[in-house]
Amino acid sequence: MTLWDWTLAAYGRPDVPQACLHLQDDHGLNTSLLLWSVWAGASDAGLMAKAAAMAKRWDDEVLWPLRNARRALKARMPDVDDAAREGLREDVKAAELRAERVLMESLEALSKPHEADPVLALEAACAAWGTQPPLESLERLAAALR
Repeated sequence: MTLWDWTLAAYGRPDVPQACLHLQDDHGLNTSLLLWSVWAGASDAGLMAKAAAMAKRWDDEVLWPLRNARRALKARMPDVDDAAREGLREDVKAAELRAERVLMESLEALSKPHEADPVLALEAACAAWGTQPPLESLERLAAALR
């Protein structure tokens, strides 16, 4: 199963979206990197550093500009037709989703799927990213992914 297909299935499980968004919004982590780390069973420091560097650059240059534009378009704007604004917001949302898929396809090229302890993989991803959220947050995501 491809990483993208695995991610879509995983994201459909109860509590996975909330756990991912918590780690993204409250701790500044990249959801794609976290999910890839579990899918790949990745804990090798060198591989994780390469993946984190790729994800950070993609975040800075592609994902966050799209995400910020989508969020800005959520609010009504004076002198801008609501339907046109909402249509543009949907287009940006689709571009943001496509950008996430491109990142995941790039991460997938680094490794094949491998079963490993998901908490260890998530801890390795966080260490490579340079932040350490509470262990309970990682355990919550790992439990939701099982």
